[in-house]
Amino acid sequence: MYPKLFEIGPVPVYSYGLMLGIAFLTASALFSRELKRNGMDENIGVMITFLSLIGGLVGSKIFYILEEWNFGSSKPLSTFFTTDVLFSPSGLTFYGGLFLAIILIIIYCKTKKLSILKIFDMLSPATAIAYGIARIGCHLSGDGDYGIPVNGTFWEFIGYSYLNGTVPTHEGVYVHPTPIYEFIASLLIFIFLWKRREIYKTSGIIFAYYLILTGIARLLVEIIRLNPIVAIGLSQAQIISVIMIFGGIYLLFNKLNQEKLISKTV
Repeated sequence: MYPKLFEIGPVPVYSYGLMLGIAFLTASALFSRELKRNGMDENIGVMITFLSLIGGLVGSKIFYILEEWNFGSSKPLSTFFTTDVLFSPSGLTFYGGLFLAIILIIIYCKTKKLSILKIFDMLSPATAIAYGIARIGCHLSGDGDYGIPVNGTFWEFIGYSYLNGTVPTHEGVYVHPTPIYEFIASLLIFIFLWKRREIYKTSGIIFAYYLILTGIARLLVEIIRLNPIVAIGLSQAQIISVIMIFGGIYLLFNKLNQEKLISKTV
């Protein structure tokens, strides 16, 4: 793995930080394009991107800390709130960042009297591809997104091994490169959403597709990821994924019915 790519003078450039930056810049550019297409103030994109960045980083870190403390740690919760943990580039849980970012964006939309679902529709393709780009950063840094062990020269070519005895076994064991799988899934989701963003007149349909497809992708990849089982044979991420899928299905059917009514009146 390549946690540090190169140095610019005395300043190191880390792979995860670089890919995270590229992810947010890409998402911001796509969202601004959508705002312009919908005749909305592009300055809204600056604020929403900022809220997404803050919510994504803070929420993912807090969720990671709670997750680590909850699953088998004998340490008190306060020991996780240290400078080393809080400001470490590793230890970020996607769903925590997603939920906090959604909350902050909802609050902002309400204060500015913007359509929440319309904003989420415009954000969905950008969020999908940004997540995939960030996963490339996880792969390059070897940041614990490990899959189950595999054998064969093909996997030794595209997979990666545990570093210095990192969880759960020893160096030299090759595993499924699950971040690569998630990048491919995110790219396909982005293409699907991007091609359909101009089809529907009812706000919320694209966002519903995002919830369903993202939930399915994470639900499936968790089958070959090494995360603890929480309940009914599912990991915490899978339980959240199931909630997203059913929530997205409910929203999709509701909004598609509204779309049909609009089509009949036109």
